[in-house]
Amino acid sequence: MKFPAGEVFARGELSNSPEGLYMTDYCPGRILKWFAKKGHADDWCIYWGWGCYSEWWIVNHGDKVTIKIHIMRCVPCDDTVFMKYRY
Repeated sequence: MKFPAGEVFARGELSNSPEGLYMTDYCPGRILKWFAKKGHADDWCIYWGWGCYSEWWIVNHGDKVTIKIHIMRCVPCDDTVFMKYRY
């Protein structure tokens, strides 16, 4: 399925833990929100932020998920789609 450029096409919440979306040693277990967004080229990425932040804030100011295992926990995909991930 094709998504329009700039569209958030998946979202979720995971804990800041090795079993979830482990992004920092600060506040282990705290809820993190993540948003997968289609880029303007043939690419995509995932942004994350603390659970208290809005979708708009995270998509515009959040950090990118850069570790493959965490990317795959958020958006399970095949190698063809994964290769389009923008770090």
